[in-house]
Amino acid sequence: MKQRIAVAGAGVFGRHHMRVLKSLETVELTGVYDIDPSRAAEAAAEHGVPAFDSLEALAASANAAIVAVPTSAHAATGCQLLNAGLDVLIEKPIAPTLAEADELLAAAAKNGKIVQVGHLERFNPAVEALAAKITVPLFFEIHRLSLFTPRSLDVDVVLDLMIHDIDIVLALTKAMPEEVRAAGISILSKKVDIANVRLAFPGGCVANLTASRVSTERVRKVRLFQPHEYISLDYAAQKGVAFRVSPQKQIGFEPFAVTKEEPLRREVAHFVDCVTQRTCPRVDGEEARRALAVALDILEKIEAHAAVISATLAAQQ
Repeated sequence: MKQRIAVAGAGVFGRHHMRVLKSLETVELTGVYDIDPSRAAEAAAEHGVPAFDSLEALAASANAAIVAVPTSAHAATGCQLLNAGLDVLIEKPIAPTLAEADELLAAAAKNGKIVQVGHLERFNPAVEALAAKITVPLFFEIHRLSLFTPRSLDVDVVLDLMIHDIDIVLALTKAMPEEVRAAGISILSKKVDIANVRLAFPGGCVANLTASRVSTERVRKVRLFQPHEYISLDYAAQKGVAFRVSPQKQIGFEPFAVTKEEPLRREVAHFVDCVTQRTCPRVDGEEARRALAVALDILEKIEAHAAVISATLAAQQ
């Protein structure tokens, strides 16, 4: 039996989700809702499905939904769908605040429903290959740079882009950081557009993360150092290579064996499997909440650093 799934949000991400859902043989795409009726109608026409005029109508059509609305509306939209009896896949971050994330988790628990969160890189085949090679991670150097676009400006670059890498580092270290240092600045929006972060974990592992949405190039790379090994991974190209030092001090390298596949398709297919089999998603609400907690801590540190800079500049006048 096909899973009946609808999409809330007809923006860029919502349309990508609709495209993928439409391509899956195990899914019936029941329709789309957007606060902008014309945008919903356009997306619906593109895929030959109904455009709903309310979330209530969307919920009545499906047994699961993908929430691709702005982050500020994740909790309200997600909770309404969960309370209507639907399983949900919510785009990252799970919510803008921990209180709203907790509302989603409580609604899911109350209704016995699944919450999966769209931390897309977890379904990148190269990241899965990296996870299989982890021994004792000691140092991460991660860069995620993007060209400026007017989307997702309701959140800082930490919640927009860096959240992906925070989630990956937490998953690979299997720990929460014990120290957070961060700096960031606003360039083209009222939010933080560039951020640099240092996370220190129990046992000595350190992760340096840089994210920018005002770069002149698109970069998605992680470098990992662990005993006798250095690993370099390109998220976008889905390529990786491991450099190893033998006891005889000889250096060898081995490219990752990666079968390239669209991460979004793998993520959505995983959600469908979880809905069908009633299993816990790879990135459930609890994991997404932990990534959000670290991201919000980072934003607090950025704000504190900005205050120091302001005081320094004021003293020079």
